[in-house]
Amino acid sequence: MILWLNPATGLSGDMLLGALLGLGAPLEQVRAAIESTGLRGWSLDAERVQVDGIAATKAVVTADDDAPERHAAELIELASRARPEPVARLAVSALEAIARVEGRLHDRDPAEVHLHEVGGLDTIVDTVGVAAALHELSVTAVHSAPIALGSGTVRCAHGVLPAPAPATLRLLEGAAVVGADLVGETVTPTGAALVAAMGTRFTAPPAMTLGATAYGAGTKRFPQHPNVLSASLGSAPAGSEPMVVVECNVDDVTGESLGHVVERLLDAGAADAWTSPATMKKSRPAHVLHVLCAPGVEAELTEIVLAETGTLGTRRHEVQRTALPRRTTAVSVRGHRIRVKHGPHRSKPEHDDVAAAAKALGLPLRTVADMALDAARG
Repeated sequence: MILWLNPATGLSGDMLLGALLGLGAPLEQVRAAIESTGLRGWSLDAERVQVDGIAATKAVVTADDDAPERHAAELIELASRARPEPVARLAVSALEAIARVEGRLHDRDPAEVHLHEVGGLDTIVDTVGVAAALHELSVTAVHSAPIALGSGTVRCAHGVLPAPAPATLRLLEGAAVVGADLVGETVTPTGAALVAAMGTRFTAPPAMTLGATAYGAGTKRFPQHPNVLSASLGSAPAGSEPMVVVECNVDDVTGESLGHVVERLLDAGAADAWTSPATMKKSRPAHVLHVLCAPGVEAELTEIVLAETGTLGTRRHEVQRTALPRRTTAVSVRGHRIRVKHGPHRSKPEHDDVAAAAKALGLPLRTVADMALDAARG
């Protein structure tokens, strides 16, 4: 899915989280990802609110936290525990960006940086929550209009500074921005860090089949400017897209290890990963490991292949993939949530969800799958 943002009054971590929850990211799954970090003393709720006449979703984040500041490494360690793995990777990327920027501003090692305004435990809720919501919505690309920057001053631990704050400006390097008739801070460091971690591309709305649109509510109020973040989901049109296939031959890796590496590659962003039998020199039975991926994640996935298999090299070739539009919905089968993927010609329940429900209900797998399809059609 494609996510299109229009931050006409700026953005923050909680505005982005609210917009994603408004788009249908399941609150319980987002909470579960945050719980997997081991964080204690927090809560997350989604409230429907009116912002100057616009119906929006407000992410209500609370945390029992009396620490005035924290080492960045402490927050990064918490985020790294999040599951599934892609959620941890995105959240850690955002927090590491904040640490690097603070290190540059204060001439300190990022690992030793003390965070003030973004050192609270609510930052973990925001970053991990956004990462989990993106994962649940199957977002693969993020595009955005220019980000609106306010004026005036902002009060922080170092005193009163011009808005945007220095850390925010550093985090927005490379982003498209535009001045706005808004007084005060419109972009928070957490919001700016998440924009970078998501690999946001600043373009006109891309070609897509437009789906749902939702609005994430901000806390501040601006005269004549509803403080909401507009977010829309869309599916890419059918057509050819450039992809890369990374391969290697292995004859000394167990089936269990190959199954593990395939799962890890899929979790890390591969579009597909599989093995095929082969016969190598001296008639040795072997396998070929194949990884289909977008060019942007090729280097990371190649490193996983090298580390997990012990192979001494890989090969690659570029391919063109024709991808039909698809969308994912969720249904309830006797109290169990099952995701259903829909394409132009068929719909298919997610196997892992069906298997978990079938085990809990004591029913055959096929029966639960049929029940999920019936619920999706109904």
